[in-house]
Amino acid sequence: MDVHDWLQEVAGQTSMDVARLPLEELPAWHADPATGNLRHDSGGFFTVEGLDVHRPAGPVPAWTQPIINQPETGILGILLKRVDGVPYALMQAKNEPGNPDGPQVSPTVQATRSNYTRVHQGRAVPYLDLFREPRGRVLADTRQSEQGAWFYRKRNRNMVVEVPGHVEAAEGFRWLPLARVYGLLGVPDRVNMDARTVLSCLPPQRVAEGAGPAGFAGAVARSRDASRGARHELGEILSWLSGLRSTADVRAALVPLDRVRGWRRSGGRISHETGRFFDVIGVRVEARGREVAGWSQPMLAPVGTGLVAFLVRTIGGVVHALVQARVDPGYTDVVELAPTVQCTPGNYDHLPAAARPPLVDVVLDAVRGSSRARLRFDTVLSEEGGRFYHARNRYVVAETDEDPLPGHPGFRWLALHQIDELLRHSYYLNVEARSLTACLHGLAHGPSYGVPGGRPPATPYEPRVPLLSGGVR
Repeated sequence: MDVHDWLQEVAGQTSMDVARLPLEELPAWHADPATGNLRHDSGGFFTVEGLDVHRPAGPVPAWTQPIINQPETGILGILLKRVDGVPYALMQAKNEPGNPDGPQVSPTVQATRSNYTRVHQGRAVPYLDLFREPRGRVLADTRQSEQGAWFYRKRNRNMVVEVPGHVEAAEGFRWLPLARVYGLLGVPDRVNMDARTVLSCLPPQRVAEGAGPAGFAGAVARSRDASRGARHELGEILSWLSGLRSTADVRAALVPLDRVRGWRRSGGRISHETGRFFDVIGVRVEARGREVAGWSQPMLAPVGTGLVAFLVRTIGGVVHALVQARVDPGYTDVVELAPTVQCTPGNYDHLPAAARPPLVDVVLDAVRGSSRARLRFDTVLSEEGGRFYHARNRYVVAETDEDPLPGHPGFRWLALHQIDELLRHSYYLNVEARSLTACLHGLAHGPSYGVPGGRPPATPYEPRVPLLSGGVR
């Protein structure tokens, strides 16, 4: 059975009805009378609070906003096995209330601490014990951040465990060839964010000279070889990042939700007075095939589709990606490495032209085909559907022969093997960069439907979307 058929079969066997509700009418949630913060009656899960941010050197020197505070570490894990030397991943077809189009290919385990300690009093999380007490070879195990513009210091444990024997696939799970999972990254909204971040942490397999795929895909595979060179020594990169973290002038403090400025509560939601950025909405969920049969919750609903892009180029025979040192108020360690471009262009329409993020127009020209940059990946993928409602970004990889920002203090060219090394540790690459890294790695594992010329999937999906017209962060 094809993966798309499997997802449709699971969608038929399960159900998820999501209805918008005014925040004031969410069962089991209430606004704290002293602060306005939204919290669950159990005290678990998460709260929606206010954040007061001061960044004097930024395009906006100060602002306040709602933010999700979830001070617990969840587990995102993929089980791996080998059949005749071919790696297979145990993936789950999982629906979330914020998914734009039903179940997505998800990790073996995707659970917050509140979920796996069963605060919801529902069923236990399958396969959890294989990650809490691994019985196999641990290939990856790091704590990683999530969206620093929407979460306050949120992190998850990202794990890949290779099991030595057979593990039965439960209902709703399938062992898929790893190459097939990578290929699905090019299909809009098919592989969820949690699977992408775990895949990015999976170590590379050494590719012998002359082996593997040809062309750009082969160059990507070979560039993950740690014996190859790089534009900058890794020590230099770490020193650069440490310096920025030590000198970044940014202060972010949680404040009562009632004290955020420029946001209004009306119509059962919380929105920015300009209509930009995101709304805080309420949803009621009725689900069949989940740990619990129904619940309600607040969610963040972004305004518009974002743009997330790597510019890549070959330096000394090694593919490098241009990363930026990005400050987001919700990061645990102030600065993380982000894609070349990460923004929603419409969010900057009201700001001076100098505040527009660098290289946005270079990437958009590549998407239009009006520049010399070669488009290598271009697909719209959704973000975490458990907290964000229909949050989608257009993920792009474009190859260039030039350095568009020579000497810029906030950008550096990293070899792909250096990105692999940093992903062995916590809080170096942000979640958008990790998602895009997984997409880039996928190019070396077989056909990717987000690549021009890639073969179409088994069921009809449209891998292109109109150029961005408006405004995620």
